[in-house]
Amino acid sequence: MTPPPGFSRRLPHIFGWTIALLAAPVALYVVTAFALPLLPSRLPAPSPEVEAYVMSNGVHTDLVLPVRSARIDWTQVFDPTHFPSMPPDTVFVGIGWGDREFYLNTARWRDLKPGLALRALSGTGRSLLHVTWLRRSDLGPHHWKLPLDAAGLDAVVRHVTATLPGGEARAQAVPGRHDGLTDAFFEALGPYGVFTTCNTWTGDALRAARVPVSPWTPFAANVVWRLLPVLPPEGEGA
Repeated sequence: MTPPPGFSRRLPHIFGWTIALLAAPVALYVVTAFALPLLPSRLPAPSPEVEAYVMSNGVHTDLVLPVRSARIDWTQVFDPTHFPSMPPDTVFVGIGWGDREFYLNTARWRDLKPGLALRALSGTGRSLLHVTWLRRSDLGPHHWKLPLDAAGLDAVVRHVTATLPGGEARAQAVPGRHDGLTDAFFEALGPYGVFTTCNTWTGDALRAARVPVSPWTPFAANVVWRLLPVLPPEGEGA
């Protein structure tokens, strides 16, 4: 079949418009995510009453909460026998939510395959909680201080346990799956997707606790934008 006259001249324009149409939603997603944190927060930060943190590796975020408090003993929810070990000086528990296949098949970033990433973002897969016992010495430059009062802790606990199929009852572990010696995976509710990421889950917990945070938190940077780091950036402070 012979192309219509002038088709070859129009081909670069057609290709350019196609690329632009495909890139526009991605650009809108990114611009929206990073423009929203610029909006002033109407919430004053709660008075810190509970020592808690957010962990961020730049891509993913976890909540870091006291392993035991007047509100809850997390060892009663996440059975320590499901972990390879639990250090005797455990002070905190790190809790993150994410796509099941991503969690179980990407122990290292080099394990990430494009197909796996696309399936995770599709919003059709199951999710898990990744739980890690932490000592005080584990806190470092990847942790941000969380201004959390007692009511805020209660809200965060409700958010986390609402993600578990059994609520505050014993969580259901994924047998034999670990990234290290002090972590385990547990069944969770909700599909992971491009609009419901690990970071939106963390952001929802912070908003429930009335912690000033971006209205939408698809990226880790959106979560920690207004939080103070445990350690000052290199070159600042003494």
